[in-house]
Amino acid sequence: MTSDRPNLRIDADRLWGSLMELAKIGGTEKGGVCRIALTDLDRQGRDLFVSWAKAAGATIKVDQLGNIFARREGRDPSKPPIMTGSHLDTQPTGGKFDGAYGVMAGLEVLRVLHDSNYVTESPIEVAVWTNEEGCRFAPAMVASGVFGGAFTLDHALSIKDRDGVSFAEALRKIGYDGPEQVGGRKVGAFFEAHIEQGPILEREKKTIGVVTGAQGQRWYEVSWTGMESHAGTTPMEGRRDALVGAAELIVKCREIGNRPNGRSTVGVIESLPQSRNTIPGRVFMTIDFRHPDDGELTKMDAEMRAAAADIARRHRLEAKIEQIWYFPPSPFAKELVESVRRGAEQAGYPHMDIVSGAGHDACYVSRVAPTAMVFVPCKDGISHNEVEDADKVDIGAGCQILLQAMVERANT
Repeated sequence: MTSDRPNLRIDADRLWGSLMELAKIGGTEKGGVCRIALTDLDRQGRDLFVSWAKAAGATIKVDQLGNIFARREGRDPSKPPIMTGSHLDTQPTGGKFDGAYGVMAGLEVLRVLHDSNYVTESPIEVAVWTNEEGCRFAPAMVASGVFGGAFTLDHALSIKDRDGVSFAEALRKIGYDGPEQVGGRKVGAFFEAHIEQGPILEREKKTIGVVTGAQGQRWYEVSWTGMESHAGTTPMEGRRDALVGAAELIVKCREIGNRPNGRSTVGVIESLPQSRNTIPGRVFMTIDFRHPDDGELTKMDAEMRAAAADIARRHRLEAKIEQIWYFPPSPFAKELVESVRRGAEQAGYPHMDIVSGAGHDACYVSRVAPTAMVFVPCKDGISHNEVEDADKVDIGAGCQILLQAMVERANT
């Protein structure tokens, strides 16, 4: 209905300017951003968002995991809010857009409504989810995961980083250990705007990706144990080289991921004792498997475990495999997906349906609320990299679709 979709327009220059201003916090020499979760730089980014949201007339609440909710009241405060948002933390060598775009797009929605003095029927909220990246506190998206009922609050607060600092301690240190309950309230709908983080939209020359869901993921930590021994005096056939075992599994994981729509990554490997003339006796490695079909993801798991057992047997090693995270494929709400698609069509933006290759906070929120995502292209499909880039026009187009979909839903 026309009345549900007033002629509200985002300010692409203002949105871009906010993204560039935010990117200065943790900015790197190569033009990227290093703003790790629950560090002082993360606090600075949060503080900036809160100040901007308050200036746009929003009220702020923070929950026990540091999730921030900026709320613009609706005509009927009893109605569940229509929510958007993403995250402000980055990878160690991250870019300006991953996560930050979704938060700044939500901020722009607040600003447009504030400047226009337009009041929706339902409240509008912008969420900043804590520790989405998971590079400091694994697994990823743990705070939105508690909101969505996938993890307990106590579990999340007890997670420790590699230095032994707990999630709870880090939250307290930056002053974002809020009083609000995590989740447990009704959300009318959740939309998340994001760069694609892949090459498909750019390759297909599409401005808007209508995200129908996200693929499933399994994260593993693998510890290999062999025996340290002298590099010069130990015959090759007598060695129990833990690094050789890990190397063979890395190659096997590459083969396992090389299936239609499959993905496999070994992102961390640590060998001990780190001496050039000592055979490695201990190795720690991580594995990341992804697939949009849960059955295929299960097959990948079985193939990896069988390969590890065979490698361990042949090289007289012990392989301990722990799956630290399982994230099933997440389809999004058809009616919200359709609203994004309809908005792109009516605005005349080239668009296509797409499945997210990455996990997002929206995936966990989808467990407790109807959810959809809006993708825009990123240059060369590159993300989790300091050269991550996007076009101002595309960024603005995605935000316009977000605004329209949220207002339509809030007035329904």
